Amino acid sequence: MTERKDELAANLARVQERIAAACAAAGRPREDVTLIVVTKTYPAADVRMLADLGVRHVAENRDQDAAPKAAECSDLPLSWHFVGQLQTNKVRSVVGYADVVQSVDRSRLVTALSKEAVRAERELGCLIQVALDAGVSGRGERGGVAPEGIGELADRIASAEGLRLDGLMTVAPLTGEYAGRQQAAFERLMDLSTYLRRTHPAATMVSAGMSADLEEAVAAGATHVRVGTAVLGVRPRLG
Repeated sequence: MTERKDELAANLARVQERIAAACAAAGRPREDVTLIVVTKTYPAADVRMLADLGVRHVAENRDQDAAPKAAECSDLPLSWHFVGQLQTNKVRSVVGYADVVQSVDRSRLVTALSKEAVRAERELGCLIQVALDAGVSGRGERGGVAPEGIGELADRIASAEGLRLDGLMTVAPLTGEYAGRQQAAFERLMDLSTYLRRTHPAATMVSAGMSADLEEAVAAGATHVRVGTAVLGVRPRLG
């Protein structure tokens, strides 16, 4: 256990150094960027060690894994972010532990989240997942709504009881005009954030960048980066 904690501490320190260097290069204060550690596929024991090391934000993408892990770690001072594609039949469970859902991408999900947040007497932070690879369907390969759909969805979240519109999230697309162009993708997200804040000034959160491209996200102006592998190591294969 001590060996694992030492490994996590060393990895975490390297990631923090990368974020600090990226902030310095971009002329941004280090405190402008929040690290979210993506703990999917890793056990609650790792989450506990990360909390001991000062991590305060963790993310999960599958409710069946996240719900028991969050319950086991409910005594820790953590904010839980749900970052995966969310089916409406999982909403009640997710609302029970998540502080922020970063993958809101359709009106039906807004309605379900609002209903369960009210039932649980909670205020749930919501990020609109933006699909920069959206095709004719208006959705991306990994979920998300096309840029043209942000305004309508933002208004729905902002007016929904129990929900709080926090901002935007994206995953660097693998196809389309932004494939392999992470910096350009994140800069596009920042432009969309600027537009959103004209009508929803409190929606200041911009979640972008992962282990491989956090520097590009920080350079573009992201307020939150989601890092998994660089902290926890290469994920075990599922299935």
